[in-house]
Amino acid sequence: MPDDRTFYNEMLDENGGPRPAYASLAKWLEDKPPNFLSKKSRDAEMIFRRLGITFAVYGAEEATERLIPFDPIPRIISAPEWRRLSAGIDQRVRALNAFMHDVYHRQEILRAGVVPEELILQNDAFLPEMVGFTPARKVYAHIIGTDLVRVSENEFYVLEDNTRTPSGVSYMLENRETMMRLFPELFQSNRVATVEKYPELLRTTLESVAPDSAKSTQTVVVLTPGIYNSAYFEHAFLADSMGVELVEGRDLFVDSGKVFMRTTRDPKQVDVIYRRIDDAFLDPLTFNPDSMLGVPGLFDAYRAGNVTICNAPGTGIADDKAIYAYVPDIIEFYTGQKPILNNVPTWNCSRKEDLAYVLDNLEDIVVKEVHGSGGYGMLIGPTASKREIAEFRKVLETNPSNYIAQPTLALSACPTHVASGVAPRHVDLRPFVLIGDQVRITPGGLTRVALKKGSLVVNSSQGGGTKDTWVLED
Repeated sequence: MPDDRTFYNEMLDENGGPRPAYASLAKWLEDKPPNFLSKKSRDAEMIFRRLGITFAVYGAEEATERLIPFDPIPRIISAPEWRRLSAGIDQRVRALNAFMHDVYHRQEILRAGVVPEELILQNDAFLPEMVGFTPARKVYAHIIGTDLVRVSENEFYVLEDNTRTPSGVSYMLENRETMMRLFPELFQSNRVATVEKYPELLRTTLESVAPDSAKSTQTVVVLTPGIYNSAYFEHAFLADSMGVELVEGRDLFVDSGKVFMRTTRDPKQVDVIYRRIDDAFLDPLTFNPDSMLGVPGLFDAYRAGNVTICNAPGTGIADDKAIYAYVPDIIEFYTGQKPILNNVPTWNCSRKEDLAYVLDNLEDIVVKEVHGSGGYGMLIGPTASKREIAEFRKVLETNPSNYIAQPTLALSACPTHVASGVAPRHVDLRPFVLIGDQVRITPGGLTRVALKKGSLVVNSSQGGGTKDTWVLED
């Protein structure tokens, strides 16, 4: 594990003084009585409980609905830092969309040998049903969550690209709303970029990719698996915030190649579906025949150009962890530019030489499932027991192609309210990107924080919390 003396402290410099972006916040914290943050944390928890801001934990013995712990001390990003980050994110998402269009059409990147053909064509995330089809505006991933970590003043790394159904934006919005209720004076003394327009911009983005046949007033819906899904709160929140209907598969049907929504009056044609269910469950006639969550005939209506599905089926090929190692090459192939943001060095365990290195260094590295998420199915070597490492070694040797490995990064840390007061805790960042008629990047994003001292695991399902993320304006 990174030594606590070596990580980059985002608030304090090497002399213990506040960095410029945090100067105002540091002074504000110094002026507050000892129990101030504890009281505000309890107030925040009451707000979250009243609003029902929860997430579900699958397979847990305790109650399945939990509150995500909220830290009342904001994470601050300066305007110059954000300009660099947003430029790198913009470059990355454009390249990934170009990559998706290519692999489902001419496959020039495969013919050029930049990405191994078998890594695409034999990948479960690659959908042959999408070959030859071009979505509206050539956009495949309309909503992307790019996970970033910081390791020094000027070094940021992309951990992964969430191009399927990224979640967490509702917590970003509710965190800001809660902070503005609790600390209005902080916002008066700091020029913080707004995030409140995200639902409006999301709807604008979705409407911009409606089929050409759509009427001037497009009908947009959010398709959810239902109330038992871990992100159901977010599905309902976004539908309500956009002023559109939240639907389940049974609320929709296909007639004459078009998708309709059942209403108390006549059926209403649907133009855009913001889907929050996985590819396999979208349409039982095309994918998993046992699916009760999707809409029979939906994919044919989509291929006919009568409805737009956001994100497009098959977008998982761009955020597959086996593809991740090639993203710098993908960026250069489609843009002719070097990546602005770094990738984490990655070993692909399907390669014999990479596997040999990983097996020899399990105590020092992080190993992840190619299709894993939520912090599950991974090994953090520096914090794992000898027994856990031995058990993981057997799994890795049995199915090496299912894993990648990366060095353990010394993630940056932010001031965080803990039982003993204020202490640094490791964080990551998920900015949210909207892609339709243009690329729109919400300033900041969702900061996730590892609340346990020394922990690098920020996932809410693994005990992590969240913070409001401030981007300061010039």
